Amino acid sequence: MKQHGDSVKVRPSSYAWLVVGMLSVVGCLNYLDRMMIATMRSSILSEIHMTEAQFGLLTSAFLWVYGFLSPIAGFIADKYSKSRIIVISLLVWSAITFLTAFATSFEYLLVTRALMGISEAFYIPTALALIMEYHQGPTRSFANSVHIVGITLGQCLGFIGGWLAEDYSWNFAFKALGAVGIVYAVFLIFSLKDNKQTSMRIENNKKNIDKPGFFSVAYSLLKSKNYLKVLFTWIVLGMVGWVISGWLPTFYKENFNLTQTMAGVYATGYFYIASIAGVLLGGYIADRLSKRNIYARIVVPMIGLCIASPAILFASYTSVLTLSVIGFMLYAFTRVFSDGNMMPIICLIVNDKHRATAYGILNFFATIIGGIGIYVGGYLRDANINLSTLFQIAGILMGFGALSLFLLQRYLNKREKISGNI
Repeated sequence: MKQHGDSVKVRPSSYAWLVVGMLSVVGCLNYLDRMMIATMRSSILSEIHMTEAQFGLLTSAFLWVYGFLSPIAGFIADKYSKSRIIVISLLVWSAITFLTAFATSFEYLLVTRALMGISEAFYIPTALALIMEYHQGPTRSFANSVHIVGITLGQCLGFIGGWLAEDYSWNFAFKALGAVGIVYAVFLIFSLKDNKQTSMRIENNKKNIDKPGFFSVAYSLLKSKNYLKVLFTWIVLGMVGWVISGWLPTFYKENFNLTQTMAGVYATGYFYIASIAGVLLGGYIADRLSKRNIYARIVVPMIGLCIASPAILFASYTSVLTLSVIGFMLYAFTRVFSDGNMMPIICLIVNDKHRATAYGILNFFATIIGGIGIYVGGYLRDANINLSTLFQIAGILMGFGALSLFLLQRYLNKREKISGNI
């Protein structure tokens, strides 16, 4: 596939950074609205009768719908106004969040979670593609990383749902956060715009070629060896990330005899602080180095994974709590170098007309296989496999993700040398 985008040395306008700021707020709401139901479990179960399995199905239904629709959502984003899709997506999922407050049965909640999966699936691929259109040069990775910080803050603030449910009611929590999203969507109608120059260029390119359908675009992506290397790395990151985030509190509690509260603090508080710092630093370094090496946005995540892999192995092996926390913080800090640079990497190997579709497919596989990884982790636990062993397997997998990026970078370097550009 053809290389695109990073050779452009264009300084973004102040509005380009405003776009990143506005989308960071949307990203925060995106994750806050989807995650807060888990923090309101007791409040909801006290009023709506359901089994533990049914409550778990509420999250599973969201993930399944969200994952399966992500590629199609990305394809639609590549064809139509990205700003409008983002506004409509935010407006719809916020309205669904608001309407969730009126649920009186498990079936009602299940439908709203599935509908939320549909509406939220359109956001991430579209937002990242829009950021790439506004940031085409030396700020591409850092701009993407700032947006990832917004998403991470949404994960950190999931406790707000539980707090509002406890002090008021779970119904109030859904109404309040749904209303915030609706008001913000109205604000974005007037403030969020497409990049007209980039949109016109892409549209002119479309007129000069046949317009392929979704399956044709997906097939062209999945037959590209370069894209498959990126896809493999993203799948590994998704699986390892879901497994560690899902089981780390239990690991701390069981291995170091911590209370549930302290295990949660070590597994989330320190973890997310390291992630936020890492994603910003990874984006900044990649942008700086890309001025001299166009493939720095591949090299930086690769180095990050080379550090994250042994960090997991060390953290899961040591019997000293402080060292374990440091190891997992190092993993959290370096693993997210990939998050801030993944869409810029796609820009290097995928035609600009198909970026959102490409990311949507990544999202699909990472979500589905990540969910499978959590289930497999539970299965291994039932088979008396301890979490230290499970995490060590995850660390080894992370090393293979780094190897895949190395092979991608080596191939692209060889291709450039053959073409005489290096």
